[in-house]
Amino acid sequence: MNKKKWKPIIPPCRSTTLTIKSVSSPKNSKDNHNKKLLVPLYPMERTAVLERFDVDRVRKDFPILTRTVNGKPLVYLDNGATTQKPRQVIDAIVDYYTQLNSNVHRGVHHLSQLATDAFEVTRRKLQPFINAAHEHEIILTKGTTESINLVASCYGKAFVNAGDELIISAMEHHSNIVPWQILCEERGATLHVVPISDAGELDMEAYQSLLNERTKLVAITYVSNALGTINPAKEIITLAHAVGAPVLLDAAQAIQHLSIDVQALDVDFLAFSGHKMYGPTGVGVLYGKEKWLNAMPPYQSGGEMIKEVTFAKTTYNELPFKFEAGTPNIEAGICLAHAIDYITELGLDNIARHEHDLLTYATGQLLEIPGIRIVGTAKEKSSVISFLLDGAHPYDVGVILDKLGVAVRTGHHCTQPLMDRFAIPGTVRASLAMYNTREEMDVLVAAVKRASAMLL
Repeated sequence: MNKKKWKPIIPPCRSTTLTIKSVSSPKNSKDNHNKKLLVPLYPMERTAVLERFDVDRVRKDFPILTRTVNGKPLVYLDNGATTQKPRQVIDAIVDYYTQLNSNVHRGVHHLSQLATDAFEVTRRKLQPFINAAHEHEIILTKGTTESINLVASCYGKAFVNAGDELIISAMEHHSNIVPWQILCEERGATLHVVPISDAGELDMEAYQSLLNERTKLVAITYVSNALGTINPAKEIITLAHAVGAPVLLDAAQAIQHLSIDVQALDVDFLAFSGHKMYGPTGVGVLYGKEKWLNAMPPYQSGGEMIKEVTFAKTTYNELPFKFEAGTPNIEAGICLAHAIDYITELGLDNIARHEHDLLTYATGQLLEIPGIRIVGTAKEKSSVISFLLDGAHPYDVGVILDKLGVAVRTGHHCTQPLMDRFAIPGTVRASLAMYNTREEMDVLVAAVKRASAMLL
């Protein structure tokens, strides 16, 4: 019997009107209902970017922004932890479970084919979103943490040995520290850390001095989750490549704020999460250059990642499925496409301009408060303001702000070594998103003034 390689059934249709019977429907099907689906069952035409960013229009798409907290209108400034979801994503989640729920890949029945088509559309949308050269360079994971751990495990097994060196920075999230520590302990390698300035900027001279022929990988955050610093990614990559070292960029705090072109950057690996770009939780992305992904062993074993299994030997599936063992988070994978569409329609450049205006305005207003200290004052910053009130613990400030309806994050933000660098226990972090407004920045400033009056 000839074994045919499985391929997802993706119809050539380009219409944006989606119906159940229009996609992969058997000729003899008696299923005649024509309910329009919100999930994108096949690639749609690229949405035109809006010429003008209208924050009031954007806010209407986010139902949670209309609620109150402690009797006050919600001012949600914890977007670095997770973003809120637009109605388009929420509706797509409901639609999936009420109209499409089925396991993906390998199924011949109608619902399975529909779900598979929809799931693979997200990969197709991600390719142009980050300008990957190939669709199969997009691996769907649980999130940034799993994406980084995948590279640490698989690249580490294939390429890192005793005496080798890896480089990270002093501003990394724990998810971009601990996997490399474990790898170095297992393989007998050395982990170097690039220092930062008091402003929260990388010491690029120190970075360059750490690079040598023993450097096997550089793993750096694109945007610091605790400081907002935008690192010079292109320069970091170019210098690493000069000594033959690949680079992984942690883009968890960049993907929702900046346009990213992986080919222009020439980055080897890029990791990010869906829930920080207005999509569902439980889904993330690892982009990897084809040459590296093909050279790396699988991360996990089981269904989907195999081509053929016998008791004598197993052969592995082709990319991207080699790294996608088991049943994925289907709902989240499908609905991530709607977050991509939403961001694409608004335009990342438009979003960045709006958020930069908020960042500049709020920073200026906060600095007028006596006793406030901004932690992270890099020249190139994204939508994060970390601050302290002299003599007040960040937790106490956060509690008072919450009572006033302002949601911020307090603590070390999973960057304990960074907090040690600044000799502080943590900060209050206000992290901004496209749906925040200047009026909300005024509420934040007034709340911080209230906290200052109560605590100092």
